[in-house]
Amino acid sequence: MINGKKVVVIMPAYNAAKTLKQTYDEIYKPFVDEVILVDDNSQDETREVAKELGIKTIVHKENRGYGGNQKSCYKAALKSGADIVVMLHPDYQYTPKLIPSIVSMMAFEEYDAVLASRMLGNSALKGGMPMYKFVANKFLTWFENICTGEKLTEYHTGFRGFTSKVLKELPLEACDDDFIFDNEMIALMFYKNYNIGEISCPTKYFKEASSINFMRSCKYGFGVLGVSVKYIFAKLGLKSKIFKPDAKKLDLNSEIEYYFK
Repeated sequence: MINGKKVVVIMPAYNAAKTLKQTYDEIYKPFVDEVILVDDNSQDETREVAKELGIKTIVHKENRGYGGNQKSCYKAALKSGADIVVMLHPDYQYTPKLIPSIVSMMAFEEYDAVLASRMLGNSALKGGMPMYKFVANKFLTWFENICTGEKLTEYHTGFRGFTSKVLKELPLEACDDDFIFDNEMIALMFYKNYNIGEISCPTKYFKEASSINFMRSCKYGFGVLGVSVKYIFAKLGLKSKIFKPDAKKLDLNSEIEYYFK
């Protein structure tokens, strides 16, 4: 705990057997009360490695997608009594060593959420980010800032922290089950006037680190543009699915599909 807040790290996993141990070993345990991994029906030995490491693991019997995986992660974390939840990809693309810094920014109630930005400090290209992804990231972030009126340096990081209040109040169940889930979360946080902080984060691109291919990147990019436009319409009173007052929140009374400790 820090400042009396329970800290839970969640790891949305898919085929992460080769990098899970290295990622888990670098989590600074004195700052973390619990680690929960959700295996989205991996086709490798992810769940076996998680079991060897003693990580509380939830296993999806069918693949639910990146967003669907996160929904299970957040449900499990909230049901465990988390006050602060940090999402860490188990592919070792982001350094777990920054968890204490991320947590501290929320534990003392300065921020409602914190994003680890690869664009602060120009570490993205140094870490091996492909040029087309770097340019797309910069453009999409610029476009999103124009639409939201905010000044984030990156909307597309997979290393994030949230207070339990944010996760309970946002209509996350109504959000997409694919990669656009991440951007819908940020749009909803700005829409509901939550305070989002950023921290500079180095990144590593290598063979074992998960990364979507060019075609899926294009689909994601168009999805981001769509979310940004819907945000503008919502501010003007034309609310689409996730911005409606009755949009569905996470059901914390639902059963965990299957897990082992």
